[in-house]
Amino acid sequence: MADRILVEKSARRLTLFQNGRALKSYCVALGRAPIGAKEYEGDQRTPEGIYSIDFHKPDSDYHLALHISYPEQRDIDRAAVSDLSAGSDIMIHGLPNGRGWIGRFHRRNDWTAGCIAVADFEIEEIYRAVPDGIPVELRP
Repeated sequence: MADRILVEKSARRLTLFQNGRALKSYCVALGRAPIGAKEYEGDQRTPEGIYSIDFHKPDSDYHLALHISYPEQRDIDRAAVSDLSAGSDIMIHGLPNGRGWIGRFHRRNDWTAGCIAVADFEIEEIYRAVPDGIPVELRP
């Protein structure tokens, strides 16, 4: 079981850790506008910062999903300054249901609305290895 997740956006990499040791890394696709931290709903960016996995979502529109605790209060406050919503439903997930045949080719372009996407067989591994409550660090 993993006790920490690190997402390095610039490297398009998600790594699972246990006791400070890397267990496994995965190549990922991000939001369509991957540079910079998420600022508001609809900006197509993937957040940056430290969050946690709040829950496993087996009934997702994607092949399994892990919900990330975004937005935290700091995110809500930052968006509110511009009278905007911070957004929600940031997840680590597989491919859209019925599109699993795409496999690893999905990584050729960043395509999510701000989530972190992996191939279906990869989200199955991650889903089993990650308990609720562990930290997720999303770095630029």
